[in-house]
Amino acid sequence: MSLAACATTQEAAREAVPASASADARPAVAAARSEEVSRMAYPHTPSQPIVDTVHGVQVADPYRWLEDEKSPEVQAWMKAENEQARAALAQMPGRDALARRFRELYYVDSMTAPLRRANRYFYFRTHKDKEKAILYWRDGEAGAEKVLLDPNGWSKDGTVSLGTWVPSWDGKRVVFAQRPNAADEAVLHVLDVDSGEWSKVDVIEGAKYAGPHWTPDGKGFYYEWLPTDPSIPVDARPGYTTLRFHQLGQDPKNDALVHPRTGDPTTFLQGDLSRDGKFLFAYVIRGWSENDVYWKHPGEKDWRLLVKGQGAKYTVLAWKDRFYVTTDEGAPRQRVFVVNPTKPERAAWRELVAEDPAASLESTAIVGGHLTLEYLRDAATEVRLATLEGKPVRTVQLPGVGAASNLLGQEDSDEAYFSFSSFTTPRQVYKTSVASGKVSLWSRVEMPMDPDAYTVEQVFYPSKDGTRVPMFVVYRKGLKRDGTAPTLLYGYGGFFVSMQPAFRSNILPWLDAGGVYAVANLRGGGEYGKAWHDAGRLANKQNVFDDFHAAAEYLAREHYTQPSKLAIYGGSNGGLLVGAAMTQRPELYGAAVCAVPLLDMVRYHLFGSGRTWTPEYGSAEDAAQFKTLYAYSPYHHVRPDVRYPALLMMSADHDDRVDPLHARKFVAAMQAAPGNTSPVLLRIEANSGHQGSDQVAKAIESSADMYAFLFQALGVKAPAAGVAVEGH
Repeated sequence: MSLAACATTQEAAREAVPASASADARPAVAAARSEEVSRMAYPHTPSQPIVDTVHGVQVADPYRWLEDEKSPEVQAWMKAENEQARAALAQMPGRDALARRFRELYYVDSMTAPLRRANRYFYFRTHKDKEKAILYWRDGEAGAEKVLLDPNGWSKDGTVSLGTWVPSWDGKRVVFAQRPNAADEAVLHVLDVDSGEWSKVDVIEGAKYAGPHWTPDGKGFYYEWLPTDPSIPVDARPGYTTLRFHQLGQDPKNDALVHPRTGDPTTFLQGDLSRDGKFLFAYVIRGWSENDVYWKHPGEKDWRLLVKGQGAKYTVLAWKDRFYVTTDEGAPRQRVFVVNPTKPERAAWRELVAEDPAASLESTAIVGGHLTLEYLRDAATEVRLATLEGKPVRTVQLPGVGAASNLLGQEDSDEAYFSFSSFTTPRQVYKTSVASGKVSLWSRVEMPMDPDAYTVEQVFYPSKDGTRVPMFVVYRKGLKRDGTAPTLLYGYGGFFVSMQPAFRSNILPWLDAGGVYAVANLRGGGEYGKAWHDAGRLANKQNVFDDFHAAAEYLAREHYTQPSKLAIYGGSNGGLLVGAAMTQRPELYGAAVCAVPLLDMVRYHLFGSGRTWTPEYGSAEDAAQFKTLYAYSPYHHVRPDVRYPALLMMSADHDDRVDPLHARKFVAAMQAAPGNTSPVLLRIEANSGHQGSDQVAKAIESSADMYAFLFQALGVKAPAAGVAVEGH
């Protein structure tokens, strides 16, 4: 599973609500940032003289004892750190007013684009009075709305979440995942749509990577299964994934093995089935830039190799006895081929859609007998239609420059839907006709804000090596460019993830207080295709950090802000970005919020899903890759004599993707540095996974903490206790 927050349909319904991993805060920062004030008194953190020799290099690891989360000592340390952080955050001026404003922004009514199966429509809704999104269905688009899955009642404390969900093609059943503590680990269930009853037989554990695919008759589904055997080392588990087939009503323990495990913990195994059930696919995926594709007819014993990915990735859609292959092979911004399965050799493939040198192809779908092509042009979305022979038809009419989904619909149905948002436009869902191109509004999110109050700019700046990097800059109209505006710079830079100009309700109080919000489209992402991604991974990872530093320098040079007024934020791989930025160039930044991060890059591959990320980062087991990793590993570059930006570390106690040991060890090193008089807080979200809690109340608390911390750290006037932060 990617480090990136993998957007499920439920999470799309929550786009107005940031995950708890997206927010946190800090202690009484203003006082602690004064040179005359002594360092904070932190919980006692012993260090140990542990030094490893790695490829001839002496690597110190004084806080390795914090890796063992189950030990009583580590549990006590976590409790003390979290209590200190929470107490400091609770006392910050303006925090209560911020919490009130976030309640207005997060408790909203909204709907996602519907997924149609037969004549049944499935979609999520959020409610002003509910903590979690609810999955509904209708018999016909105008049918009566009925609750299908309501995770609000699954546990007393709200810690059990809804993961993936897939309706059968006739719309009569849904297979879905329950995720305790909003973690990646999951259990599959099957329910009958008409009765709402859950099957007592069709219950499948080991569904961490499961993405079910129903057969056309609705009698069973293929899925990825991961054994839960505790004797299997955590870092080896991905290599044990198999593809299985489950027949409804049968004991899952007897599910047929369809594809064996790869035995390689650096790979993912993923299955797919064509809608007509004629073609079964197996992908062996190595990182986010390369995969092999195998196929066969269900019932056949042997798999056939369609293509061996050698530095390229391939995605296959099967429709009417043809394969439509989207790939970056020989085309960094991707192109589309058509393949006849009776002549599948690579030399017989025929190019349908050539690479566009000015836009990057993000995804391909078949809707209404057409190819629907989602592109990014300078990080903003374009959706184009072409015939199944690749002839251009039209570009879908979007409401403006922003982030849109590809069309959601069926291969043989003219009806389709897509979502759209921008920095100043909350999510809207549109219905369109593939044949006519007519577009109409289907649903929209009503937010307590004035979209005309803000300005969005897209700027381009040179990185250290001269590379031209785009960045979005958002602020309230009337901003004076005198270098004094508090600014929050966000970045990710990895795993081919593109940072698009989508709506983010959590930034509104920041903008309304006179702040600037900036999103840098760093190398390592997918904004400009494969070459952009490759330029920010493995031996090129330092380019990502250089792009981020250059963004900070641009914001100061162009008089938006200055270093003492500039905060940085990132989570997961973006947390690594924040850790590297603040240890490499501490003078550029005034504050940092670092969420669910990787920070010990020498040992990251030994924990969680780490080995699956070695194609992105490399591994310290390789001498050359170790040299690169050790050169930027944030944990290993905390210096005792440096004053770092004020740091709010945000962690989650059930993160089974990126082990929270990274956050603990880095915080310990930062707190121990004698020259670092800036505050270092560790806030731990309970009963929460890598993507954070899906409860609105927790998101509100998290965001209130984060922005109260930022207000104080950067010297921004906090809102008055009795006044909400508003856009007027």
